[in-house]
Amino acid sequence: MLMLSFNYMVKSQSAHLDRVFHAFSDSTRRAILRNLSKKERSVSEVARPFTMSLAAISKHLTVLEDALLIERRKQGSFHFVKLNTVGLKTADEWLLFYKHFWSERLDALQELLEEKK
Repeated sequence: MLMLSFNYMVKSQSAHLDRVFHAFSDSTRRAILRNLSKKERSVSEVARPFTMSLAAISKHLTVLEDALLIERRKQGSFHFVKLNTVGLKTADEWLLFYKHFWSERLDALQELLEEKK
Protein backbone atom coordinates (compact mmCIF):
# COMPACT_ATOMS: atom_id res chain seq x y z
CA MET A 1 0.00 0.00 0.00
CA LEU A 2 2.83 2.41 0.87
CA MET A 3 4.56 1.73 -2.48
CA LEU A 4 1.33 2.40 -4.39
CA SER A 5 0.94 5.69 -2.53
CA PHE A 6 4.57 6.65 -3.27
CA ASN A 7 4.17 5.85 -6.99
CA TYR A 8 1.02 7.95 -7.16
CA MET A 9 2.79 10.83 -5.41
CA VAL A 10 5.75 10.68 -7.81
CA LYS A 11 3.44 10.58 -10.87
CA SER A 12 1.38 13.42 -9.43
CA GLN A 13 4.47 15.55 -8.81
CA SER A 14 5.73 14.77 -12.30
CA ALA A 15 2.41 15.78 -13.86
CA HIS A 16 2.44 19.02 -11.87
CA LEU A 17 5.99 19.79 -12.99
CA ASP A 18 4.93 19.16 -16.60
CA ARG A 19 2.08 21.67 -16.19
CA VAL A 20 4.44 24.25 -14.67
CA PHE A 21 6.99 24.04 -17.48
CA HIS A 22 4.21 23.97 -20.09
CA ALA A 23 2.92 27.22 -18.57
CA PHE A 24 6.44 28.71 -18.68
CA SER A 25 6.83 27.74 -22.34
CA ASP A 26 4.65 30.58 -23.61
CA SER A 27 5.95 34.18 -23.72
CA THR A 28 2.49 35.65 -23.02
CA ARG A 29 2.15 33.57 -19.85
CA ARG A 30 5.67 34.54 -18.74
CA ALA A 31 4.78 38.21 -19.29
CA ILE A 32 1.59 37.76 -17.26
CA LEU A 33 3.58 36.22 -14.40
CA ARG A 34 6.10 39.05 -14.52
CA ASN A 35 3.25 41.58 -14.40
CA LEU A 36 1.61 39.78 -11.48
CA SER A 37 4.88 39.77 -9.54
CA LYS A 38 4.25 43.44 -8.81
CA LYS A 39 0.72 43.07 -7.40
CA GLU A 40 -2.65 41.36 -7.69
CA ARG A 41 -4.59 42.49 -10.77
CA SER A 42 -8.04 42.16 -12.25
CA VAL A 43 -8.35 40.04 -15.38
CA SER A 44 -9.00 43.16 -17.45
CA GLU A 45 -5.79 44.74 -16.06
CA VAL A 46 -3.89 41.58 -16.96
CA ALA A 47 -5.31 41.71 -20.50
CA ARG A 48 -4.64 45.42 -21.11
CA PRO A 49 -1.04 45.18 -22.43
CA PHE A 50 -1.89 42.41 -24.91
CA THR A 51 -3.52 42.59 -28.33
CA MET A 52 -5.75 39.58 -27.82
CA SER A 53 -9.28 38.92 -26.70
CA LEU A 54 -10.31 38.51 -23.08
CA ALA A 55 -11.21 34.91 -23.94
CA ALA A 56 -7.62 34.26 -25.07
CA ILE A 57 -6.24 35.84 -21.89
CA SER A 58 -8.64 33.71 -19.86
CA LYS A 59 -7.26 30.57 -21.51
CA HIS A 60 -3.71 31.63 -20.57
CA LEU A 61 -4.86 32.30 -17.01
CA THR A 62 -6.45 28.84 -16.85
CA VAL A 63 -3.12 27.25 -17.85
CA LEU A 64 -1.33 29.28 -15.18
CA GLU A 65 -3.95 28.39 -12.60
CA ASP A 66 -3.79 24.67 -13.44
CA ALA A 67 -0.02 24.84 -12.91
CA LEU A 68 -0.62 26.47 -9.50
CA LEU A 69 1.31 29.54 -10.66
CA ILE A 70 -1.59 31.91 -10.00
CA GLU A 71 -4.62 32.09 -7.73
CA ARG A 72 -7.93 33.53 -8.85
CA ARG A 73 -10.57 35.11 -6.66
CA LYS A 74 -13.92 36.64 -7.44
CA GLN A 75 -15.16 39.88 -5.92
CA GLY A 76 -18.60 40.79 -7.17
CA SER A 77 -18.46 40.51 -10.94
CA PHE A 78 -14.68 41.00 -11.07
CA HIS A 79 -12.03 38.30 -11.15
CA PHE A 80 -8.63 39.02 -9.61
CA VAL A 81 -5.44 37.03 -10.03
CA LYS A 82 -2.19 36.95 -8.09
CA LEU A 83 0.95 34.87 -8.00
CA ASN A 84 0.84 31.53 -6.24
CA THR A 85 4.21 30.35 -4.95
CA VAL A 86 3.33 26.63 -5.11
CA GLY A 87 4.08 26.29 -8.83
CA LEU A 88 7.14 28.50 -8.61
CA LYS A 89 8.48 26.43 -5.72
CA THR A 90 8.01 23.22 -7.72
CA ALA A 91 10.06 24.61 -10.61
CA ASP A 92 12.69 26.04 -8.27
CA GLU A 93 13.16 22.70 -6.49
CA TRP A 94 13.56 20.87 -9.79
CA LEU A 95 16.09 23.39 -11.09
CA LEU A 96 17.99 23.43 -7.79
CA PHE A 97 18.56 19.69 -8.06
CA TYR A 98 20.47 20.28 -11.32
CA LYS A 99 22.21 23.50 -10.30
CA HIS A 100 25.41 21.76 -9.18
CA PHE A 101 25.84 20.28 -12.68
CA TRP A 102 26.00 23.63 -14.43
CA SER A 103 27.87 25.25 -11.52
CA GLU A 104 30.60 22.62 -11.84
CA ARG A 105 30.77 23.19 -15.59
CA LEU A 106 31.05 26.96 -15.15
CA ASP A 107 33.74 26.51 -12.49
CA ALA A 108 35.68 24.24 -14.85
CA LEU A 109 35.35 26.80 -17.66
CA GLN A 110 36.57 29.57 -15.39
CA GLU A 111 39.61 27.48 -14.37
CA LEU A 112 40.36 26.74 -18.02
CA LEU A 113 40.16 30.40 -18.97
CA GLU A 114 42.38 31.41 -16.06
CA GLU A 115 44.98 28.79 -17.12
CA LYS A 116 45.03 30.21 -20.65
CA LYS A 117 45.85 33.68 -19.32
